[in-house]
Amino acid sequence: MTERRDLTPAEVERYGRHLVLEEVGREGQLRLKAAKVAIVGLGGLGVPAALYLTGAGVGTIGLIDDDEVEISNLQRQVLYGESDLGRPKVRVAAHRLHDLNPHIEFGLHQVRLTSANALEILQSYDLIIDGSDNFPTRYLVNDACVLLSKPDVYGAIQRFEGQVGIFDAASGACYRCLFDEPPPPELAPSCAEAGVLGVLPGIVGSMQASEAIKSILHIGRGLHSRLLILDALNMRVRELEVPKNPECPVCSEHPTQTGLIDYEAFCGGAGSGEQAVAPSEPEFDISPQELHGRLIRGAAPALIDVRTPQEFAIARLAGARLIPLQELSTRIGELSSEDEMVVYCHTGQRSTYAAHWLREQGFSKARNLAGGIDAWSRTVDPSVPRY
Repeated sequence: MTERRDLTPAEVERYGRHLVLEEVGREGQLRLKAAKVAIVGLGGLGVPAALYLTGAGVGTIGLIDDDEVEISNLQRQVLYGESDLGRPKVRVAAHRLHDLNPHIEFGLHQVRLTSANALEILQSYDLIIDGSDNFPTRYLVNDACVLLSKPDVYGAIQRFEGQVGIFDAASGACYRCLFDEPPPPELAPSCAEAGVLGVLPGIVGSMQASEAIKSILHIGRGLHSRLLILDALNMRVRELEVPKNPECPVCSEHPTQTGLIDYEAFCGGAGSGEQAVAPSEPEFDISPQELHGRLIRGAAPALIDVRTPQEFAIARLAGARLIPLQELSTRIGELSSEDEMVVYCHTGQRSTYAAHWLREQGFSKARNLAGGIDAWSRTVDPSVPRY
């Protein structure tokens, strides 16, 4: 931590509710003032974490994100407003947070955290809050924290479930001890595909902030090597102990990985919300523009939508047949191997898996719509709603 300065009269007044707490007091507030915390991702989790760390008086907060504010963010990322659409999240957040507490210093990192910059960016912070929404970044943050001997305050959300934990290889387990490998991409939909209850990230991100503050103050029992799992739909909480894995590839006594790697390749695009890498087979992917041209010419292939019924109700391609991915194997009899077909989903991950599987079953003319219906909306028909 940095050299601690005394509290000013204005800070004493501001943090009065902390100062009367025996577990915090002036000494604890000075620890908060000296602390440096980095937040990776200023989305659903990072926003509430940033708000409460700023309000609590954490002296230096690093804000790491390369995204701009989109209208779909506003359902849960309550730091932003419609006037911020198209503006960098890092700069909007810093402005709003400075207004909340002008005593805080903010480190602005308007970049995507990668293997090339993670160690340099994170090394100057005491503790890292992982507010990312994809597996490549989660594994990157974990491995960087192990290499730098930093605590990783982990959080994740999807639909109605949230997870919170602290991974600190210096004293216990790391994220890789619990999840040594990412799930297959087809089993790891992004929040854009699976959905998320808007208030849930506020709860989980606030819990991450609470754990970070307790860790800085050395008070209470933190979620070190424990995973708290919240079922917000039924308001139930359960807890999972995470033992240190003696065979962990990054935090064991004899690690097999001693540096950062290509996490996009490692995770295979799992849960990243990005278009999956195009397979090597010829004529596997079809672009939205090519498909549009085919439809205009009347040479329309069969369109198979492998999203959920809820997604299908939001937006669809005219004439498409809905066969959710989980039902594809039981409804394959509805399809003809003689037909040319284009399979699509939201961004191309599930449809890539589905088209591969269909080809393995003898449907040699199955193709994947590159970028999914989202790419169709962006490049062909903007009247199709994006979500």
